[in-house]
Amino acid sequence: MKGVLSAAVAGLFLGLALVLSGCTATAEVAQPREQVVLLHGLGRSKTAMWRLASRLEEAGYQVHSIDYDSFRTSPEQIIISVEQDIAECCSQTQRLIHFVGHSLGGLVIRAYLERQRPDNLGQVVLIGTPNHGTDLVDQYKDRWWMKLAGETALSLGTGANSFPNSLPEPDYSLGVIAGIKEDSVEDDDPIPGADDGLVPVASTRLTGMRDFILLPVGHSAMRYDSTVAEQTIYYLQHGQFESKRTLL
Repeated sequence: MKGVLSAAVAGLFLGLALVLSGCTATAEVAQPREQVVLLHGLGRSKTAMWRLASRLEEAGYQVHSIDYDSFRTSPEQIIISVEQDIAECCSQTQRLIHFVGHSLGGLVIRAYLERQRPDNLGQVVLIGTPNHGTDLVDQYKDRWWMKLAGETALSLGTGANSFPNSLPEPDYSLGVIAGIKEDSVEDDDPIPGADDGLVPVASTRLTGMRDFILLPVGHSAMRYDSTVAEQTIYYLQHGQFESKRTLL
């Protein structure tokens, strides 16, 4: 009996020591995080989205930065490639899946969601996306370097049959971030109206979008801009942008 008592006391002290040291018998199971599928723009790779990806990770999301080849390929080839990658990374998750795309990446997201709408779809944010094309393609489509870029680049014009204008209006929660450069309304600007250096502000807007925000940042810089990241995260969390930061 004395030996049994001693063993019980020893067990009690051992358990107390484990609690004080921060050890527990049952390990905590990490909860799965909400997912973000992140797509880059024309002529880039997923490396170009590293800063935005990092900020999304810091906000608590699990980020899947998708790579695709946009030179000398068709929009259809890009969509098929992206569909395969998303199926590999995200088909088994039960948590919300959000989508964020810069420039062409936003069009690819819209095309993907037309064909493969996940049941656990969260929010969608498009950043500097030419939802109605850009006049730069119309103006320079016959130049050798535009032709060298390939079918997808040439499909980004403003015509009725262009890739952007072939996509249906969104019927899901979608927020649009547009950029504007200070000199975008000068007389010698090849793009009519306000723009971010490549995409007209008017082209980013969609009838079916839930919210819109205009920020003083150029097209390429939007990938790295802290305010763009903040507004993207705010939309993912709330389904709207932080209105006090809106510039109209």
